[in-house]
Amino acid sequence: MIDTLEDIPIRNDMQTVAFYNIENLFDVVDDKHTNDDDFLPTSVKKWTLKRYQNKLRKLGFAISNIGRKETGKHPALIGLAEIENAKVIEDLINSTHLETYNYGYVHYDSLDERGIDVALLYDTTVFEVDSSETFTIVLTKDNGTPDYTRDILLVSGRLDGELVHVIVNHWSSRREGEKETEHKRILSSDKVGEVISTLRNKNTDAKIIVIGDFNDDPHSNSIKRIVEGHDLFNPMETLRSFDRGTTKHNRQWNLFDQILFSTNFFKRTSNQFEYYKADIFDEDFLKLFEGKYKGSPYRTYVGKRYKGGYSDHFPVYAIFKK
Repeated sequence: MIDTLEDIPIRNDMQTVAFYNIENLFDVVDDKHTNDDDFLPTSVKKWTLKRYQNKLRKLGFAISNIGRKETGKHPALIGLAEIENAKVIEDLINSTHLETYNYGYVHYDSLDERGIDVALLYDTTVFEVDSSETFTIVLTKDNGTPDYTRDILLVSGRLDGELVHVIVNHWSSRREGEKETEHKRILSSDKVGEVISTLRNKNTDAKIIVIGDFNDDPHSNSIKRIVEGHDLFNPMETLRSFDRGTTKHNRQWNLFDQILFSTNFFKRTSNQFEYYKADIFDEDFLKLFEGKYKGSPYRTYVGKRYKGGYSDHFPVYAIFKK
């Protein structure tokens, strides 16, 4: 079990940046402003306080160990997807395995029709927020009414004193089909491109990290578009294989969760962060250990059936070194 990692020496010259889609982290209180009817004690899913607290504890354990094998410590920055509100973030950072780590967070409510948002957790002892803002993706349904999705979150701040810009994403799903929904993810990709261009207009050497659940793979048009159009590097291109990814659908692995970054993270400059490595955090405790879906993410729910796991996605992470 991963608990044995406590004796790995702490690397103060390294920091981990992670992303984790945590599969519908809803509280148990009915909120008139979000579509949370499935996640109430009275719902078919029977989302109780006990189940909620179990999920918080498990997610906290997973998050606290991302990158620990390499750095001996918890991650400095974690982008999250599928959170209901600020309260669930506070419950998460105050849960058993995270409460000692001084995590703060940046979160804005979006108009997403499922009532879920993105957020950024940060270790307040190593990261100081300078500014943050959100960018809305304007989509319309076939009948002309607005189609609301998650906003893109930009957080600029100082990681161990160095200015970095982190863009957190959760792009539109493929639920109605990959090709049928591709235009939505292209729009999100173009919006991220605009954000990058704006940052570089202010500082040509801006250090930028783009993280998220893109609902597209590294080779997809939407991802290639920002990587090639904005001089980014995608370490995830080499990680996906037929037997490895971050989420599994119809027995096929996808690598929808990715971390991209500006190529100036390869420049060797004294006392500045450079890229060290990236990986999928797919430790055995996050997987189903038996049955026909053995090795798949150990989920909280499959449909309406409670499984008591972590998430239907594995986290991803990148390590930067001074």
